[in-house]
Amino acid sequence: MLDKYVIITGGGIGKRMQTSVPKQFICINGLPVLMHTMSVFAPMVQKILLTLPSAYFDYWHSLVDKHNFAVKHTLIEGGKNRFESVKNALNFLPDKGWVAVHDAVRPCLSVSLVERCFQQAQIFGNAVACVQPTDSLRRLCPKGSESVNREDFLVVQTPQVFDCEILKAAYRQEYNPSFTDEASVVESLGESIHCLDGETTNIKITTPNDLIVVENILKKD
Repeated sequence: MLDKYVIITGGGIGKRMQTSVPKQFICINGLPVLMHTMSVFAPMVQKILLTLPSAYFDYWHSLVDKHNFAVKHTLIEGGKNRFESVKNALNFLPDKGWVAVHDAVRPCLSVSLVERCFQQAQIFGNAVACVQPTDSLRRLCPKGSESVNREDFLVVQTPQVFDCEILKAAYRQEYNPSFTDEASVVESLGESIHCLDGETTNIKITTPNDLIVVENILKKD
């Protein structure tokens, strides 16, 4: 059985959060968001790689001390975008194994979802959590916009799990603005992407209202 790893990507201050610190450091139910996220993966992986801007290393270390956070992890300097951050983290992993990439600010994922992602990646070569959109969708076009069938679309989440060797090969490419997530980078090599059912509660914290929703979800857990 090959080892399992996770790269957790954290960024800077979100423009819509109206806070002075990055959203992954905001406390919910007594712990920073990032610690909730890391704790889900801790029992299931051999190594956690955390990417953060170097300007926040000291602040992160102070939070670890303050909360006596005991989850072992490797702190890695993030790049100027998600692509570079993941690429930096991959240098700390072997070629053999399975690696998940997950957003630091998605703390409400379940253990079951992580397990399913790793299981299906080993069957299909990769696994990307997605959910069906519930709102009506319209496509922008020269005449303005037009209705589309939402059944033809998926909303992409994380975790996204890949064979380490394939993900490393994909990240040897030069950055392209079309690379919005790991799936898009791997797909550019000609690999097919396997989607599995994600969770509607696995939301990404983007706005202050999301914090309220996440707090209620985590309380139920």
